[in-house]
Amino acid sequence: MIIDSFDNKTKPAMSLKDFYGDKKEIIEICLIIFSKEIYKYILKNYECTVIGTITACNGEYPIYKFNYEGKIFGFYLTMTGSTLASQFVIESSWITGASKFVMFGSSGSLNKEITTNKYIIPTEAYRDEGMSYHYAPASDYIKIKNHSIIKKILDELHLPNIEGRIWTTDAFLRETKGQINKRKKEGCIAVEMEIAGVESVCDFHNLELYCFIVTGDILSEKKYELEGLHNANHSLDKLFVALEIAKRL
Repeated sequence: MIIDSFDNKTKPAMSLKDFYGDKKEIIEICLIIFSKEIYKYILKNYECTVIGTITACNGEYPIYKFNYEGKIFGFYLTMTGSTLASQFVIESSWITGASKFVMFGSSGSLNKEITTNKYIIPTEAYRDEGMSYHYAPASDYIKIKNHSIIKKILDELHLPNIEGRIWTTDAFLRETKGQINKRKKEGCIAVEMEIAGVESVCDFHNLELYCFIVTGDILSEKKYELEGLHNANHSLDKLFVALEIAKRL
């Protein structure tokens, strides 16, 4: 079973050196971008230089660097879902040397009374996905180790925020009423698709993840509420919050 799949005793059959050659050391901090609109905004408004490329069978995904207020940060447009987002972190770290990743995106609210108009700082993620079980021993939740750093920064910036458990799932169309109620009873306030996996690979490879999310759609009401999803996905405020975090790391 997948809960028995974690193995830190034997070596993998392949390594990234087989695909990309020796590890590079170009940048330290990298932004993980989910929104195509935010991605295009950075490319349009800053002088960006390609420093590497993640290669996949369905295309190439460039990694850029740019200067923001005197500091150099990397960024790339990631794929969605725990497996692909996590794999991109591993590959981008090898290609660029990045050891700190700032990840921000949207999520579904499980309690709109406490999440509306607030940045959510995950403290733990329920592991309803597959990637993390290859990088961390089986458990229901994985701790998001740098949540207190994000909390401190958002408080310094006087930005409304809330800490809490979240739920990472591989199958958003199977977020059933029963599952939603279970997660809510355990204290989960939002659901998304990447954080548990990305935290697991960062822990395994001694990388640092700094993440926050905002809610868009709402799953906890009698009727599914979709109206806020587009803004949660593409609003530029998350980018500038992420840049303020990156400046302070």
